[in-house]
Amino acid sequence: MSILLQDIRFALRQAWKQPTFSVVAILSLALGIAASITLFSVIYKVLLRPTPYREADRVVRFVDLSDKTETEYTPPIYREQIRQLKESRSIDDVVEMDERYLADRTFDIPRDTDVVLLSGNAFRFFGVPAMLGRTFLPSDAPSGQAPQLVAVLTYQYWRRRFNGNPAVVGQTLRLDNRSYTILGVMPRAFNWWDSDLYLPLDTSDPSRQAFMTVLRLKPGVSKTQAMAEIHPLLEQMNRKHPHSGYEQMNIQLMSTADRYRRSLGKALYVLLAAVILLLVIGCVNVSILLLARGVTRQREFAVRLALGASPGRVIRQLLTESLVLGFAGTVLGVIATYRTTTLVVPLLPWQLFTHGLEIPVQLPALVFAVVLAILTGVIVGLLPALQVLEPDIRPLLQASSRNATADIPGRRLYSILIAGQIAFAMVLLTAAASAISSFRLLQQIDLGYDPNHVADFPIPVDPSSYTTRESRSNYLRQLRDRVGQVPGAISASLGVIGPPASDWDFSVEILGQNSVSSQSVNVNFVDSQFFQLLRIPLLQGRLWDESDTARGKRLALVNQSFVKRYFPNQDVLGHSVRVPDLVNHPPGVLAAVGSNEWAPIIAVVGDARNSGLQDPVKPEIYFPYSLYMIDWIQVFVRAQGDPMSLERDVRRQIANVNPGQQVSDPVFSLTNRLEQESAWARGHLLAVLSSIFSVLALILTSVGLYSVIYYTVTQRVNEFGIRMALGADRHHILWNVLQSQSRSLVAGFLIGLFLSVGAHHLLAHLIRNTPSDPRILSVACLVLLIVCLLASVIPAIHASRRPPMDALRME
Repeated sequence: MSILLQDIRFALRQAWKQPTFSVVAILSLALGIAASITLFSVIYKVLLRPTPYREADRVVRFVDLSDKTETEYTPPIYREQIRQLKESRSIDDVVEMDERYLADRTFDIPRDTDVVLLSGNAFRFFGVPAMLGRTFLPSDAPSGQAPQLVAVLTYQYWRRRFNGNPAVVGQTLRLDNRSYTILGVMPRAFNWWDSDLYLPLDTSDPSRQAFMTVLRLKPGVSKTQAMAEIHPLLEQMNRKHPHSGYEQMNIQLMSTADRYRRSLGKALYVLLAAVILLLVIGCVNVSILLLARGVTRQREFAVRLALGASPGRVIRQLLTESLVLGFAGTVLGVIATYRTTTLVVPLLPWQLFTHGLEIPVQLPALVFAVVLAILTGVIVGLLPALQVLEPDIRPLLQASSRNATADIPGRRLYSILIAGQIAFAMVLLTAAASAISSFRLLQQIDLGYDPNHVADFPIPVDPSSYTTRESRSNYLRQLRDRVGQVPGAISASLGVIGPPASDWDFSVEILGQNSVSSQSVNVNFVDSQFFQLLRIPLLQGRLWDESDTARGKRLALVNQSFVKRYFPNQDVLGHSVRVPDLVNHPPGVLAAVGSNEWAPIIAVVGDARNSGLQDPVKPEIYFPYSLYMIDWIQVFVRAQGDPMSLERDVRRQIANVNPGQQVSDPVFSLTNRLEQESAWARGHLLAVLSSIFSVLALILTSVGLYSVIYYTVTQRVNEFGIRMALGADRHHILWNVLQSQSRSLVAGFLIGLFLSVGAHHLLAHLIRNTPSDPRILSVACLVLLIVCLLASVIPAIHASRRPPMDALRME
């Protein structure tokens, strides 16, 4: 132990004596380690432990994966099948749930609350206790009976609505003219369905036939095995409810972690590979620095060996020094990680994570950091330590330090390390350039509409307040007209859904085309101002007018994709379509008489992105909003400037029409909605982080190359002095220095070129729409070449400008 302490003290003295060397080495390691721990923490939180639920890998839900996009629709399951699910051999427990938007009317302007209603066994199912108070019990929501008026708050809503008041338990919360007693507050990590609060589910209404479900698989049962048993139940449900649309769905089971893996898994693993490369470059950089310093200490090592020290003793000392550097770099990297993880969170897709998402540096990440420090210290110190195994120490003892180092057989190792650094840096540069180019292409996609200066205000409509089609239609029209009068607003319109991900598929029939009957297309219900506000061009025919809307007239508009698929080389106007599922179902759904009968196509409009940013535009049919009204509408507003500056005035105008009407939070502009698309957020994440990693790789590579050339020049000072004394000019010295590194530079570029091509193909396989442009590789090579030339030229110029007599006097 005393010898170890002695080695550590000596290592610290060495670091103190050479502060520039120590700072560069520690920062080189800290950059790679901080990036590694940050990505490890993100992957651990997002992919390995995304939720706090008990045995979360067994918690699954039904999703419709028939859509090739990342849209995940959770279909409701009918009560009869839910009862059968509870008796299934594969299912341990079932939670029934629903979602509503209720108005908190304790404010001057009603505030929206996103409420998830859960069956009484839900919190026992999730296995997460309340942070304050308690959760509701099965007795609070007895099956087939009206539940108790109690509520459990999420942490985020508790902080936002009650300012984190710990005395909130037992208080009353008034939602939609009903008072609920607050039972408790859930911990920060628990935010099922990203809601504001949880209420007991009312299963006493016989008219409510289906609920969304969450399942817990029995131990040892896989999703595939469970699905094999459940599939007959779904087929039975489809036969009993033929118009429910289940026949067009690809219903599968998805775990809570699968949702994150599906959207972010490939991107995060690509970034992890980039981080590993960055860490390798950092380790190589420190190895180069230690080798360079070791060259200047060869005479010291020779003296030690001559005085009786064993090679193992010297190697242990050098390993101790590298371990000290490794631990220092790790400590600094861990400290930096506490800041960098907060910078990564805003880059993650908004739809997947709650606003209060935190990515802490947990125990596994700290263990990972310690192991990383030990491995890094051993790796970066091993190669320099092996250089002391010089069998013949007499030349080193007889020569001066500079002469001794001139012929040390370490230049080949230098060349290998530099070539490896350059190759890895080129891979990172190429990947970053590909990610940036892919993201730029995503930003330049033709949307088919103009999202600038437009915001959408989601309005949940109380079905019990407007029970006739005429009253609800008039109410929605009043909301639109009053919002359009807000100062700064240019126009307003109504639509059930809006771009860029406005998926709402219905089964449609086309008159006279039996071969394509019952096709699934996107359907939207809008007013005629919708197209003008979003600047979607009218290509053929006419839009419906206010009188058509007031009567709920059956008139259909279709987009270009619809025409291309079903009417290629034909005139679509005059043909008719029919959506069988547009049936009246009061009070939630109010449809005009004959809403599911044949509707003539009166116009063709341009394609507007309705399936995300990366997938082709779906065939779409537009109907007047008054033909089929659900308990939800969106008011779109085009403003003269920033549409979000109108939010408070819009809310007041809506409250003037109906003092109890809330607007669903949060409200976003359409440009912000684009940025919240998974494809956009994933592309942004890759572009930003890969760019940062490539810049760090460039810095580390340039430092390593500079260090090698600087120490090489230092070793050859006397040689350059003799050359210049014999008549060599400075350009000759400069060229000689550059030529000495040419092999490693050329080898690094060739290897990097080969690896970059392979990495680009792999990236294109993993990440959709990765561009295949040879200019990307050319730009990466040019940038790296400029950096390498600068790192090489600066010490070479310094050597060429040194007076020859100064070099000769040093002999």
